Amino acid sequence: MRLLKQALDFYINSSIHVAFSVLALAFITSFEFELTPNINLLFFIFFASITGYNFVKYYGLAKWHHRHLTRWLKTIQIFSFLCFLAMCYFTFLLSVKILVVITIFGLVTFLYAVPFLPKKMYLDESMNLRNISGLKVYVIAFVWAGVTVLLPIISENNILGADVWITFFQRFLFVIVLMLPFEIRDLQYDDLKLSTIPQKIGMKQTKLVGTILLMVLFFLEFFKDEIKPSHLISLLIISFISMIFIILSKKNQSKYYSAFWVEGLPIVWLVTILFLD
Repeated sequence: MRLLKQALDFYINSSIHVAFSVLALAFITSFEFELTPNINLLFFIFFASITGYNFVKYYGLAKWHHRHLTRWLKTIQIFSFLCFLAMCYFTFLLSVKILVVITIFGLVTFLYAVPFLPKKMYLDESMNLRNISGLKVYVIAFVWAGVTVLLPIISENNILGADVWITFFQRFLFVIVLMLPFEIRDLQYDDLKLSTIPQKIGMKQTKLVGTILLMVLFFLEFFKDEIKPSHLISLLIISFISMIFIILSKKNQSKYYSAFWVEGLPIVWLVTILFLD
């Protein structure tokens, strides 16, 4: 049992779980628009997600405590480096137009973790996108939506029509909703300067906002030129499940409530679509 728990903790802490969730959303885009999955792109998305998330999560720790890193963090560093090499390999297999779009989202991810304004008298700390008041959740949602919607579409030379942009906005809202249980969990830890949604409007109102966003996300589907019954039903199911997780969110969550169950909702969504199809 202890070995199983250690394996699960590594699976979550090394960002493998979140990478599968990002990959699941990319697959959902392929199913919705009837695309032939670009295997090289999907491998790139998977390894880039691990590399990017671990860079964001552990950049500060690795920078300031390099000589005193714990054993598990050193293991994750080695694993992340191997994923970085794999990401580089698949990068060379992608088209130039894809690389241009990837560069944009990669730069946003980099600036999210690495300070671009130095610490000065008028700044309490070095400034990056993560530290800008109220911006954190929207940056993450923007990158997820771009990587999982725009990249698969562009890789197939498809036109970025109205349906694509509606899907992009839906995905943007969905990721914001997924972030809310995390922000509720972190209420007791986050600096007030971050101005997260629960910090600004409270936990009860945050749950209400999340429910409204899910309703908007679902009804946006009816504005598309082509509505697929299977996708509509799966969207309704995942919206309902997500709403339940938001309503049940609290500050004192179990260790795996957000990190495993909420983070894994995109995988549940993909499984639902596969089952219905």
